[in-house]
Amino acid sequence: MAPSIPSAMERPHFIGIGGAGMSGIAKILAQRGASVAGSDSRESPTVKALRDLGATVHIGHAAEHLAADATCVVVSSAIRQDNPELVAAAGRGIPVVHRSDALAALMDGLSPIAVAGTHGKTTTTSMLAVSLGALGLDPSYAIGGDLDAPGSNARHGEGEIFVAEADESDRSFHKYAPQVAIILNVELDHHANYASMDEIYESFETFVGRVRPGGTLVISADHPGARELTRRVAGRHDIEVVTYGDAEDADVRVLKVNPRGLASEVTIALNGKMLTFAVSVPGCHYAHNAVAALAAGVALGLPAHNLASALGKYTGVKRRLQLQGEAAGVQVIDSYAHHPTEMTADLEAIRGAADGSRILVVFQPHLFSRTQELAAEMGEALALADACVVLDIYPAREDPIPGVTSALIIDAATAKGADVTPEHDMAAIPDLIAGMSKPGDLVLTMGAGDVTDLGPRILERLARRDS
Repeated sequence: MAPSIPSAMERPHFIGIGGAGMSGIAKILAQRGASVAGSDSRESPTVKALRDLGATVHIGHAAEHLAADATCVVVSSAIRQDNPELVAAAGRGIPVVHRSDALAALMDGLSPIAVAGTHGKTTTTSMLAVSLGALGLDPSYAIGGDLDAPGSNARHGEGEIFVAEADESDRSFHKYAPQVAIILNVELDHHANYASMDEIYESFETFVGRVRPGGTLVISADHPGARELTRRVAGRHDIEVVTYGDAEDADVRVLKVNPRGLASEVTIALNGKMLTFAVSVPGCHYAHNAVAALAAGVALGLPAHNLASALGKYTGVKRRLQLQGEAAGVQVIDSYAHHPTEMTADLEAIRGAADGSRILVVFQPHLFSRTQELAAEMGEALALADACVVLDIYPAREDPIPGVTSALIIDAATAKGADVTPEHDMAAIPDLIAGMSKPGDLVLTMGAGDVTDLGPRILERLARRDS
């Protein structure tokens, strides 16, 4: 078993402790008995959940927030070098640990499953965490989204398995040494860190090189980038490569995905036998995520039929086609999709479950660099909706790029025949949607930024519309 607390992390201080990745590591350390502290820019349900575990969380960033007895400072790639707490740590000689190194330390002594890919990581990691838990294996896990409540993105379990997202965006997944690696897809994204597909392939090759000898790589047989990566790593003879998907040559072949409203039923062929199981989220994209999760569990020696049954316990993760509610006959669903492939997958999934209903999208682009490179593809994806509203770009960690605005996406969507409405003021969205929608419509709030906050406001406004 792993030590209860990695050395030098008995009193860690997290800068940006409320973030999806950082909060998970902080939570696991707190559950292992560490004295956790940190800071974040604002109050949030995640911050409250950490305080409930005994963590000390300051709001705002200031040198005095760094405790005198802190044993290390944990940062992500989003933390700027001039952050006052980071400057104070340097001045006092306190070790600075990147988030990925902290997570790697938490995996020591366990059997890690690392889930990588341009998109689908959070869903697949969540499926594994839930299904392994349902089988009584008590896994540890670190996920980029909440399962069912704020702070449920991570857990310290007593079992031997640790399931984690492996983030390629800043190459931090090179730090992990998984027993089983899943690669869902390989596409060009994170344009601030990767200049070409060759750089993406090289980065994923390095990740595959980190799989432990005797371990397993589970990889898509359908995605062109994944197939190319499989070809590139064919010389790695000390690991098993298991492919999955619709392709005829897939080791785990998806034979059929039947829609069942906002769920689906999947039939696969595995080791010469057919197996059918339920997935409680709609669409082929999520069904394939479930198949990847099943293949990873089988690689660890778990019975496929038990895993298939346990996967039915998964009911979704927040912001991944999550139903926010219904008012005035209109359902509001939240989607984290921000890459064109994700956007297309979610819109096709909802279209398959919509039963003829109109689909309205409120889309908030995420990052200037992503918009600069993929605006045309985003516009093409939005054309799959019956109507869409496009907000200004959510900058996150980036500074503006001259000439890069939401207009690039709006123009691309319009060129594809989309019904597009630009809107710069988020506060205007509830009234706008109340005017556009009618009973039976489905409204998707879509994007990785604060567009998620609009769901409850839209529902509140819809409830007043017919009162």
